[in-house]
Amino acid sequence: MHLQPIDWVIVIGSLLICFVPSLFFGRRAGKSTSEFFVSGRSVPWWLAGLSMVATTFSSDTPNLVTDIVRRQGVAGNWCWWAFVLTGIATVFFYARMWRRSGVMTDLEFYELRYSGKAASVVRGFRAVYLGFFFNCIIMASVNLAACKIAAILFGMERWQTLLFVGGLNVIFATHSGLWGVLVIDMVQFFVKMTAVIAAAYFALKQPQIGGLTGLVEKLSQPHLGPDGKTMLHYLNIFPDFRSNWDLAVAVFIMPIAVQWWAVWYPGAEPGGGSYIAQRMLSSKSEKDSLGAVLFFNVAHYVLRPWPWILVGLCSLIIYPQLSDIQASFPNLNPKLLGHDIAYPAMLKFLPVGFVGLMVGGLIAANSSTILTHLNWGASYLVHDFYQRFLYKGASERHYVWAGRWATVLLFVCSSALVYGLETAKDNFDIILQVGAGTGLLYLIRWFWWRVNAWCEVVAMISSFGVSVVLLILKRNGIEFSTAMSLIITIACTTVCWLLAAFFGPQTDRKTLIDFYKKVRPFGPGWAAIRKEAGVTDEEAAATHENIPLALLGWVAGCTLVWSGLFTVGNYLYGRMMPAALLLGLFIASIIVVVGVINRLWSGTSAVIED
Repeated sequence: MHLQPIDWVIVIGSLLICFVPSLFFGRRAGKSTSEFFVSGRSVPWWLAGLSMVATTFSSDTPNLVTDIVRRQGVAGNWCWWAFVLTGIATVFFYARMWRRSGVMTDLEFYELRYSGKAASVVRGFRAVYLGFFFNCIIMASVNLAACKIAAILFGMERWQTLLFVGGLNVIFATHSGLWGVLVIDMVQFFVKMTAVIAAAYFALKQPQIGGLTGLVEKLSQPHLGPDGKTMLHYLNIFPDFRSNWDLAVAVFIMPIAVQWWAVWYPGAEPGGGSYIAQRMLSSKSEKDSLGAVLFFNVAHYVLRPWPWILVGLCSLIIYPQLSDIQASFPNLNPKLLGHDIAYPAMLKFLPVGFVGLMVGGLIAANSSTILTHLNWGASYLVHDFYQRFLYKGASERHYVWAGRWATVLLFVCSSALVYGLETAKDNFDIILQVGAGTGLLYLIRWFWWRVNAWCEVVAMISSFGVSVVLLILKRNGIEFSTAMSLIITIACTTVCWLLAAFFGPQTDRKTLIDFYKKVRPFGPGWAAIRKEAGVTDEEAAATHENIPLALLGWVAGCTLVWSGLFTVGNYLYGRMMPAALLLGLFIASIIVVVGVINRLWSGTSAVIED
């Protein structure tokens, strides 16, 4: 693809609009680690929420959704739509507790919640495990997508793409800290949304497609999937339970019944974590923390998916087989060929001007995610490992510079890992598998005093160990389905950490009491500690959450997101009656959610920060 002068003007303009404002935050970010990693805890809800959405909108996300649609149909997206349950639970049960904790990173939480050497061990280990190894896998996946897009559009080699995006992202991440990341995210979100909507519009305009009506007509009947065995109803929002039971289990039943609470995945952690926790901790109040997570979930699931899905569906008509993509792009490296590359292949239909907008949008998509992961990973390596265990008592300026060097290290290592990955969907499955079984622990640790630091250690080791065993078995010809592998890993991990909860060393009583007084967790799981802390039932009722009301908010919030998502889908399919009914449900859910939030805030006015 060759960019015309107007395209270059748009690319350069979009980059300047996105990145130049962040330059003004360099001096502020350099003042302290609090400014560099959590923006001085003064971020409003809308900026924190927009940043969350922009971070999860990476250059590999359209590729991943296209991969899913081509392999499993629209219904295959339940593998991540199910995380609505996790996200809304964070809104009503966890967001304010995170903000009350006052920690700089979610790993600092471990030494607030637990006691003894085990608390230090789990904090230090997870700082390196998540901040370095796991984080590098995620960034490598994002940069792999950038490499595939650049290879399709410009014929660039991997090293050329990595050098370009690396230079851009590392410079701004090291200079401006989280404030710069937030501002870049805010602008980039609108650039990216405009670009992907344009991509969907021009894909539908192709004569082979015939607009939305033609797309629906051509894909309404079942088609043979890319595996050559499975018949897929590509447009169905829910899988066909009668003819494709195995697929229904994999893409719907497992995610809804198990995956959302049992699996740790960045951006959809049970109870909140990683950069989602970072945004909550940087919010200026508990109210802003809750509002940010709610806004993120609505925008993440309702506003973004359908432009990607439409392009994925169009690609099935224009490039039915991978061989069709290879034929259209004969110079494409065969190692990069996969269903995820169908999205950048569809960008060839963009007209002059919109090509520049899409290139700018794709650069923005890559940067918003990489910038966040660089800052988040550096916060772990510096605050939770280097400062905590290796070099205490240095100046704030020293630790800010350590964060900048950690940022460079992270990008170099993640770039090297790009050469070991293949497709977006395979990377997604790897991350789910490694994090399987730990999610329930991250939910329960806030509500049951008996969960201890050794539970965390045992959960991580057992989850990783079972994943390795399953990989070895697979290489020796004994292979389980993705769903069965998850169930095995979850079962083994859960049993192991529950045994550690009952038989492992218990958390020091003073630590538990101090944690209870600071964070004010609620529910019967803290009854014994509440009594020892000298808090009466009346005092607890006056300052703690209303569990039935929070549950109502959770149900209404999930209904709000899913009804909004499916309202848009049915409208695009031309199914006006279902769309109207779902729109009514969407509006009713908004009313309930707003009412619940107002009740929760008014019921805890004594402890809300304004």
